[in-house]
Amino acid sequence: MKRTIIVAIACLILLPTAALGQKKKGTSTARRPRTVTKPKTPEAVVAGATRVADQIKILTKFIYLLGGVAKGIEQSDIAIRRKEASPAVIEQTEKSKATVRSSIRDVHAGLDQLETDFRATPALELYYITLEGVAKDAAVAEQQAAANQFDQAGRTLLGVVNRLTDVLLRMR
Repeated sequence: MKRTIIVAIACLILLPTAALGQKKKGTSTARRPRTVTKPKTPEAVVAGATRVADQIKILTKFIYLLGGVAKGIEQSDIAIRRKEASPAVIEQTEKSKATVRSSIRDVHAGLDQLETDFRATPALELYYITLEGVAKDAAVAEQQAAANQFDQAGRTLLGVVNRLTDVLLRMR
């Protein structure tokens, strides 16, 4: 009898401990998952990022095309120096050079305007620090093209694309 009482008391003492270790079935009120809202990006930042992305697209396409054109100009220049080029080849080479120079001038103007807009827009001032100087680099590429250094101008513009990509990454 004493033994039965001791076992009963031990069961009563251990019963609450065992019950605490068990998981409760989900019959109570259901919890709603937390909704984490991402802060809304101001429209000016979205528009600025779009403009930077557009410049990257324009520049990468231009640099791709410039590679082939620069190679052709280089070969034509060699033929012209050897006096092996016809007047038509000389004329076409000069037109190609003028077109490349004009295109780089347009790129420079576009980047200059982009810098100006970022500097003047309060929501974009934070990103201007990274963007600052891309127009200057485009001006260097313009000078290189004016000196018939088309390959080097393309390399300089690749640096501009890298900087624009850095700006875009900061704007995410």
